[in-house]
Amino acid sequence: MKLLPELFLWGALLTVGGCASTPEAETFVRVEDGHFLLDGKPYYFIGANFWYGPILASAGEGGDRARLLRELDALADCGITNLRVLVGADGQPGVAAKIGPTLQYAPGKYNDDLLDGLDFFLHQLGKRGMKAVLYLNNSWEWSGGYSQYLEWSGAGEIPAPAEAGYGAYMKYVAGFIPNAKARALFADHVRFVVGRTNRYTGVKYADDPAIFSWQIGNEPRAFAEANKEAFAEWIGEVARLIRSLDPNHMISTGSEGIQGCENDPELAERIHAFPEISYINLHIWPYNWQWIPQEDPAAGIDNARIETNRYIDRHLEMAERLHKPAVIEEFGFPRDGMRFEPGTPTTLRDIYYAGIFDRIIRSRNERGYLAGCNFWAWGGEARPVHLYWQPGDDYCGDPAQEQQGLNSVFDDDTTLDLIRGANIRLQ
Repeated sequence: MKLLPELFLWGALLTVGGCASTPEAETFVRVEDGHFLLDGKPYYFIGANFWYGPILASAGEGGDRARLLRELDALADCGITNLRVLVGADGQPGVAAKIGPTLQYAPGKYNDDLLDGLDFFLHQLGKRGMKAVLYLNNSWEWSGGYSQYLEWSGAGEIPAPAEAGYGAYMKYVAGFIPNAKARALFADHVRFVVGRTNRYTGVKYADDPAIFSWQIGNEPRAFAEANKEAFAEWIGEVARLIRSLDPNHMISTGSEGIQGCENDPELAERIHAFPEISYINLHIWPYNWQWIPQEDPAAGIDNARIETNRYIDRHLEMAERLHKPAVIEEFGFPRDGMRFEPGTPTTLRDIYYAGIFDRIIRSRNERGYLAGCNFWAWGGEARPVHLYWQPGDDYCGDPAQEQQGLNSVFDDDTTLDLIRGANIRLQ
């Protein structure tokens, strides 16, 4: 997919610090001199991942608007105003380890109840002064994404990781970057979503201050050394496409950072260096990355904090070179004893979270490049009844392929007091 050169020029002329310089620009978060600004004031935040918000907002299957409003109020009570959210899943529902219902059930075919839910969700955020990072794609099976576009493009049946293993799955999704047809299907999806008008407010998405930034995907990866050059080019291509459709909002990659770039720091910096990319993303997963013993997280909490600070520091060096803010938009830690059910202690998680929150607060006080974080993830009032999600179960922060309660923050966890206190200190 190629855009006309004059479109690139138009987007570049409009862009100042990652978003448009317009009379209304002060209602949007923007980047100036390497920092986020909102209404002319520094913007730092401690937020949450709330990927299932638009599903709850639906009036159809999976929807529970009464719960959505309670959850948004509970988030606001904790001082959380920045939410990272999945636009919607791709493919047919009813697939093991995939959340449902799905938004785009066939190429260019959309579930109107979920489009309505996305509209309602953004409308409710706007009423509360909240903002959403909206990610448009996903490397992983739980919402379709890479794998679904590949299957639609004729690449063959998706190998389910639970059956074929993640090695087979990652080999399959490595085909996304070199597959022009799959990428074109995704580009059509970008045009459709970014070009949408909210039916509740009559406001175009491109003009809605409730959107913090458009995000290319959840943990986009090259998945192969041979793909790295094309992967970087694709990130730039999608960023330019979004900018041509929306001159107002920031654009972000959704990357894990170095870990998600084949452990190549140069690649991580390259994908965040595009002028259309407004800020640097990084994710941190001590358990998944084996910074702690798999069966005894308590024995590794000190090492987890050491490695976390090292990983943050590497990306802050990048932020300084690129003169852009950095956001830790995913991080999590298991509940004590590797238990999952609500009500079990979160002593280790609270210690881990506190270290990250302290870094955000210190950065705010020092006017540093570390501008925010979104913990993974908000579970709120959900009470899982199965180890793995099944249709009809409460949605919580853990997607369908993970144990329900693994990383979720429920509304009776001590973690809420920690989050609330940190946001008070951040003011």
